Amino acid sequence: MPRDQICLACGGEGLLMDDEEWKYTCKICGGSGYRNQDSPVYNREVADVDEMNRILD
Repeated sequence: MPRDQICLACGGEGLLMDDEEWKYTCKICGGSGYRNQDSPVYNREVADVDEMNRILD
């Protein structure tokens, strides 16, 4: 995959990790790892979180 098509947020993995090492689907590319750098953000919805502010998938 060309470097300019890899999601910059997740590095092409499709997953992000928080400070407690919980992994969750990348909200920028939708978990595909692919993101054209010129297109708009995949999901602009506010993430659903629990009382400890952890993202719920």
